[in-house]
Amino acid sequence: MVLADTYRRRLYPRALDQYGYVTTRDADDLGVPAVELRKIAQRGGVEHLAYGLYRFDDVPRTSRDQFMEAVLRVGPEAYLTHDAVLALHDLGLVNPRRIRVGTPRRARPRLPEYIEVVQRRLGPQDLTVYEGIPSASIARALLDCRGLVMGERLADAAREAARSGLLRRGEADRVLTELGSAA
Repeated sequence: MVLADTYRRRLYPRALDQYGYVTTRDADDLGVPAVELRKIAQRGGVEHLAYGLYRFDDVPRTSRDQFMEAVLRVGPEAYLTHDAVLALHDLGLVNPRRIRVGTPRRARPRLPEYIEVVQRRLGPQDLTVYEGIPSASIARALLDCRGLVMGERLADAAREAARSGLLRRGEADRVLTELGSAA
């Protein structure tokens, strides 16, 4: 039995890859007109969250959803930065009130108070994807958190990231040196 190709079926795999979220940009990439995405939301099963952002109700929620939502709300080229990267990986005993999201361009969307935008262009060596979420690298985040997180916590986080394979040993040594800690 072959299932009919529907707009919802085209969008669903992308939603699974993005913790249940899809954007109108995703829809366009998949050949789904934005108006059809709005119609799907009106019929139910997909919730309209913000301008151009939707979430499929039947995709199970995880502890990472809010990170993905924050990045998608800020827009193209957005990425997690600073302590949000550490929180994503449970490093440094951080529990930020706001999810910091970096972007190389000026972002003007209406955002919930739990999202803080940091306008900054990072080089490709400092950007990556963790768990499907665009992010600054852990090394970059650790260095960016100087002054936000206690130095000893950052050093411990660098060591833990090295032990768990999130940082190569050489990277961890470089970060620890820059943080002013002994390896």
